[in-house]
Amino acid sequence: MSYNIKVLIDFVVLAIVYRYVFLQRWQAQGKASLFVKTIMFVYISLVLSVTLMPIVVSLPFIFSHPYRPMNLIPFVDYILGRGDTVRQIVLNVIMMMPFGFLLPIVKKQNIFSCLFWTFLFSLSIELLQPLIDGFRVADITDIITNTLGGLLGYLLYLVFRPLISRIMLKLE
Repeated sequence: MSYNIKVLIDFVVLAIVYRYVFLQRWQAQGKASLFVKTIMFVYISLVLSVTLMPIVVSLPFIFSHPYRPMNLIPFVDYILGRGDTVRQIVLNVIMMMPFGFLLPIVKKQNIFSCLFWTFLFSLSIELLQPLIDGFRVADITDIITNTLGGLLGYLLYLVFRPLISRIMLKLE
């Protein structure tokens, strides 16, 4: 089965989950809530596509390869000049900025709560990656840079909060 078909299966599952688990509940909360929560769902789906997919077809095989231990030395690839680490660091920061921006819109958050949830989301991805794919390794640098991205996203949210409030009122 091709990689694209495997990922397509995951997106079909996510669409079914959206339709039958979340859509009706979010519609009952109003247009603004539906809009923001749908944006967050799509964003998380895209993050999963980059970090974990294919998931569904990988589930029967998660224990068929060795779990590679997490790299616990921050920025070791950068320090040792391995690969395209600067690109990866920048992309990890950028990838989590929408999470830090959208989370306080979806549910009121202070900066510490937002950082905690960003850290937890990133940690979950990092711990699951080696299970889904035996070639991937969890990395503390990714957790640090993802959390930094969440922080930057939250700071952008603070800057745009008045505009966001006006937009949300218009959506109601």
